[in-house]
Amino acid sequence: MNTTTFSRRCFLAFTAVMPWAWRARAATAIPMGIEMYSVREELQKDPHGTVRAIAEMGYQGLEFYAPYFEWSPAQAKEMKKLMDDLGIRCFSTHNSADYLKKENIQKAIDLNLILGSKYVVMASSQPKPGLDGWKEVADALNSAADKLEPAGLKAGYHNHQLEFTPVDGVRPMEILSKNTKPSVMLQLDVGTCVEVGSDPVAWIRANPGRIHSVHCKDWSPEAGIGYSVLFGEGKADWKGILAAASSVGGAEYYLMEQEGSRYSELETAKKCLELYRAKGF
Repeated sequence: MNTTTFSRRCFLAFTAVMPWAWRARAATAIPMGIEMYSVREELQKDPHGTVRAIAEMGYQGLEFYAPYFEWSPAQAKEMKKLMDDLGIRCFSTHNSADYLKKENIQKAIDLNLILGSKYVVMASSQPKPGLDGWKEVADALNSAADKLEPAGLKAGYHNHQLEFTPVDGVRPMEILSKNTKPSVMLQLDVGTCVEVGSDPVAWIRANPGRIHSVHCKDWSPEAGIGYSVLFGEGKADWKGILAAASSVGGAEYYLMEQEGSRYSELETAKKCLELYRAKGF
């Protein structure tokens, strides 16, 4: 066999396959969305224009935060049509604990189904003092999951600093993890976990298959900085966190989140996505 001919054929075959290989990699990569709280002021002024801007930046999905609950079914349908036209998905919604109570949960179900969401995430809670208060939160999540699952939806819980701050030597997130159904997503807010000294990688590894989404919010210990950093500018070990989330945690999607930075909301969203891509994730 002619070595030159063989090499040329191999090269041609390789270059023909390359575009398909890249497409396959893109198709199997965990999508990056954005928590819409990051652009809350813009969203309040112009909901459709803000979603359009997010899609144009290259975000693949989003999570609507609490004000979505005030939308009418017609408004939700308009938003779903826009997302379909833009090729962007609603991965989940960020909800007050009240929205998952029995008197409100049907409305949450209806709106989430219209939006195409999969997860209805409890974003905050006000437990009674002590660990028993957190067990009641776990019970509420299980009850919500029982009502959501027949509709094809799943419950989730989003941590803040409180859930990783020990109570009687136990972190409340451990209570929620041990006392909720395996189907209840433990949505990891990285920045707040890091701020109170917990290790996100260790937490993910301790809860395999439960970390279906990660809020990619960074945090800096530098005085006066805190959360006002772009993705990758803070203390979080993103390489380790995302590797653990994808290999062990069961991550289905990531969400960029910002509470504010030295740039405008939309500029911040754009720069964070650019930094994420530049790091090769």
